Amino acid sequence: MNWQLLSMIWGMAATVLIGVFMIVALVVGFDDIPHIISAAVVGALVAIPISVVVTKKVNRIS
Repeated sequence: MNWQLLSMIWGMAATVLIGVFMIVALVVGFDDIPHIISAAVVGALVAIPISVVVTKKVNRIS
């Protein structure tokens, strides 16, 4: 596994997913600090399997 590519893809995916989950939490009305932190943690954790799959597919191409 290409760990440099994995970390780069995870950084981009985590940033996007954290932003999406935070916007959803704020729109729904969960605007307390624990809810925002949990949305950020969930976004970072959901990005891990996504980045692994994308890294494997990119490695197959090249």
